[in-house]
Amino acid sequence: MSRQKKEIDQKNDIVISVNNVSKTFKIYSDKPSTLKERIVFWNKNKTERHQVLKNVNLDIKRGETVALIGTNGSGKSTLLKLMTKIIYPTEGNIKTVGKLTSLLELGAGFHPDFTGRENIYFNASIFGLTAKEIDARIADIIEFSELGTFIDNPVRTYSSGMYMRLAFSVAINVDAEILLIDEILAVGDQHFQEKCFAKLNELKNSDKTIVIVSHSLESIKKLCKRGVWIYEGQVRMDGEINKVIDEYLKVCG
Repeated sequence: MSRQKKEIDQKNDIVISVNNVSKTFKIYSDKPSTLKERIVFWNKNKTERHQVLKNVNLDIKRGETVALIGTNGSGKSTLLKLMTKIIYPTEGNIKTVGKLTSLLELGAGFHPDFTGRENIYFNASIFGLTAKEIDARIADIIEFSELGTFIDNPVRTYSSGMYMRLAFSVAINVDAEILLIDEILAVGDQHFQEKCFAKLNELKNSDKTIVIVSHSLESIKKLCKRGVWIYEGQVRMDGEINKVIDEYLKVCG
């Protein structure tokens, strides 16, 4: 294989490309609501800017299982949301190739007054499945969730663990090429957490691309081969998962 062809093949194998990405949020002071407050606090209505990510560059290839690690507030969850296009960069761009599904916020996309079964149809349709495709998969989704008869109860009656079971069960059954997960697996009992990680290992071995944010370092050591340490909004280290975690613990442990 020629060097040029090899470089083209490697480029085509990239499914997430983060290019010079920065993200800044505006923080607004409380606005005065009365005339007295406007007079007394006339100079308090200011807007501050908080830069969460600074010039991040990152390529993730098809079939990689990558952990984003870092302390709270480091920017890793923001980066994951940018990948899903829930929010957009202030500078730079992110390109993704292939069908993508995400588990970022517990119960996001669920209607509280709909039953679990109704929310399966609603949520899976957002991920691009047709009603016929959902019909073919709903039994597997319900079985994996272990919700039993609760599947026909309104999801507002669910515990956080039940929410997670339903959300995870839908997400892994939409046949996406890319799965993004943010700390959601910390919710629920030990049995279901182990079941989720076993399923993720199965997906990993089927050429799916997985990007996960988690503080459970032992779990991601077992699941991921690559780690990306986000420190104060920048990539501090990117490499083999054990080496990245060791360096992270030296500084932040």
